[in-house]
Amino acid sequence: MHMINSVALTGRLTKDVDLRYSPQGVAVARFTLAVNRSYDREKADYIQIICFKKTAESVANHMKKGSLVGVSGRVQTSSWEKDGQRHFKTEIAAEQITFLESRNSQGGGNNTNNNSGNYENDPFSNDNSIDIKDSDLPF
Repeated sequence: MHMINSVALTGRLTKDVDLRYSPQGVAVARFTLAVNRSYDREKADYIQIICFKKTAESVANHMKKGSLVGVSGRVQTSSWEKDGQRHFKTEIAAEQITFLESRNSQGGGNNTNNNSGNYENDPFSNDNSIDIKDSDLPF
């Protein structure tokens, strides 16, 4: 039997992207998307997203709190033990991230990092998608 693990989400970043580097120098970005529920627009789910390498660096450089993005990827889970307690984590490993609004129209409320300026050389101005392949992932 062939199983499919596929997720597609649209939402807004709840805060700026957290970009870090692994000991091997691989860029890893994490962020949380607030995704409205289709049956109750007053409620949202907060979903953890992770991406790697050039995608991680691009996302960190071009997205900020309030940015509207589409994410497609797969669900991944992990577990560990700490202080005798078992902990579990579920997150989305992003395979494609789409910027859904221009820089000048991005939300963000009281965000003081407006990033206003000249974006003629913005790598996302013509193609808003970033594709990564499984071979790009460090696991």
